[in-house]
Amino acid sequence: MLGFITRPHHQLLSLLCPGLRIPRLSGLCAQPRPRPMAISSSSWELPLVAVCQVTSTPDKQQNFKTCAELVREAARLGACLAFLPEAFDFIARDTAETLRLSEPLGGNLLGEYTQLARECGLWLSLGGLHERSQDWEQTQKIYNCHVLLNSKGSIVATYRKTHLCDVDIPGQEPMHESNFTIPGPSLESPISTPAGKIGLAICYDMRFPELSLALAHAGAEILTYPSAFGSVTGPAHWEVLLRARAIETQCYVVAAAQCGRHHEKRSSYGHSMVVDPWGTVVARCSEGPGLCLARIDLNFLQQLRQHLPVFQHRRPDLYGNLGHPQF
Repeated sequence: MLGFITRPHHQLLSLLCPGLRIPRLSGLCAQPRPRPMAISSSSWELPLVAVCQVTSTPDKQQNFKTCAELVREAARLGACLAFLPEAFDFIARDTAETLRLSEPLGGNLLGEYTQLARECGLWLSLGGLHERSQDWEQTQKIYNCHVLLNSKGSIVATYRKTHLCDVDIPGQEPMHESNFTIPGPSLESPISTPAGKIGLAICYDMRFPELSLALAHAGAEILTYPSAFGSVTGPAHWEVLLRARAIETQCYVVAAAQCGRHHEKRSSYGHSMVVDPWGTVVARCSEGPGLCLARIDLNFLQQLRQHLPVFQHRRPDLYGNLGHPQF
């Protein structure tokens, strides 16, 4: 069932920025099979995005079936773009299985998503594919690749995760991504989509504000962090980091997440969400697989940037050009 999320900061923002127009509708929440609910006519002109939350397993075809069901539901509800989380293709039990299940971008799995995008007529953010690179035979390592498809099923951008998660948190399954993953060589310039200009990132990247600042400086209006956050770091850091990235860049932040138990060795925190440039969570998923919906109001974003012109106030003479694009 769909539900509306209101902005608790209406009064504060009106006092801070007199004359700033704040949209009445910011987001919607949904379970896996939501029922339609009337949306105020004033919101129809705002693009609608869908954020999908799943529990990937080593079963690639079952994962595709689950993701495809959510994408078709997003299209039925009128979304122009659907976001899938990191490792939407699979989450394996060990490194050997990860490498065995990986595919090149020209593989069968991406072909299925290409067809799905065309069938549904919407853009897809495929948040983290286990990609065999052209030098697979020599390296026997893969990329963690974020693929953006347009509504015709064409690849319009690929971003390979630059910050690899090599951490050992007490109480959480150790992660040593560099054992089997090659770090990406560069950032990707923001891509124009029906929802706005999107800056691509993946999960652990959110801990490095320089990356988000670089994307915002290059023109991003939406930052996306498809993720598979752990059960210990999730409650402590997930929402805090996402809201911080939104506030400091004055961008929308879209974070599709893995949730639940993938197999006997691993589980994820979930709590997929959309955060607006003011730092308010305007849509979020519940505990299990499902989707949430949010409308992207770029006029609100531009007015906020006008009233709080933080990028004009930066002092590179003191701390250098942090966040200046390097791509």
